[in-house]
Amino acid sequence: MKKPPRSKPLLRTEEPIRSKPRKKRDPAQPKLQIEPMPSRVEPALAQLVTKAPSSGSWGWEIKWDGYRLHIHIEGNQVRIITRGGYDWTDRFPAIAEAAQHLGPTTMILDGEAVVLDDQGRSDFNLLQKSLGASGRKGGNLSSPAILYAFDLLYLDGHDLRRVEYRSRRHLLEDALEGDHGAIRISEEIEADPTELLDHACRLGLEGIVGKNQDSSYRSDRTGDWIKLKCVQSDAFFIVGYEPSAGSSGGFASLLLAAYEGDQLTYVGSVGTGFKERDATQLRKTLDKLPWKRKGPPVTYSGKRKAIWVQPTLIAEIEFRAWTSDGKLRHAAYKGLREIQDNADVYQLDQS
Repeated sequence: MKKPPRSKPLLRTEEPIRSKPRKKRDPAQPKLQIEPMPSRVEPALAQLVTKAPSSGSWGWEIKWDGYRLHIHIEGNQVRIITRGGYDWTDRFPAIAEAAQHLGPTTMILDGEAVVLDDQGRSDFNLLQKSLGASGRKGGNLSSPAILYAFDLLYLDGHDLRRVEYRSRRHLLEDALEGDHGAIRISEEIEADPTELLDHACRLGLEGIVGKNQDSSYRSDRTGDWIKLKCVQSDAFFIVGYEPSAGSSGGFASLLLAAYEGDQLTYVGSVGTGFKERDATQLRKTLDKLPWKRKGPPVTYSGKRKAIWVQPTLIAEIEFRAWTSDGKLRHAAYKGLREIQDNADVYQLDQS
């Protein structure tokens, strides 16, 4: 059997092979700069309004009832940062695992961690129970919560905060195309906001959020993002409780305070929304809080037989309106917020 002939070289030349000389860059050609990923971004917040704007270009989404998070992804490294700036990566293992599978892309996702009820609605109380944040020891160390992502702040070396929202939204949809487990996209809904809010309220949802399509990403409440709520829900400090006449283990109501500037102001009480077991456990937690002063931590002129506590615990309270003297009306307890997330405490002058 004859050997196959040796292949001839594809290139025959007497001169050594060299690449062409590199041309100088055309200064008119746009230059894409690589920008470092910020270690933390103060979140953009939605301003509460009572009516949808009549002009401008707005995108509308469901308002999720959970914890605001930023997901930092660098290769296979994931950090989950709360609104207050704390690292809760270990608290949300399902979200962290899903984020790892999005790598090696480098990005910062903005979204809300939620636990859904059997009707597919986000339930803050279920989220708190999954985090073990009901004031008792021995709670779960991590939550099976999922993330609904609604913005993209950084992608592959480029800070997107200066880019208009509609473009960030397109990039987010491309980045999250397909099934990514515990990370889902918060769908943008094309509908009249008045009709959408009415539909959301009938389904028992918290409300809707609108985002100005032409806006950059600006931290704090700027009016670029707005929210319309079916029911008001915000966080307040617990500053005391009224003992229960019928039960030694619980209480009749919690006394609440909000910020007015840098000071705390009494805003009323809440006496509904508690399960007996949760009330008993919360009472034990309250009784362990140190408080050496005899008087209340807020200005108080009421006649309740109150036990005052150090303003440490933060409760999520649902309410219908405010009274003329600045007290919560038709308030109901939803659950405790984490102490580390005290940036959520209601500001009376936030509007």
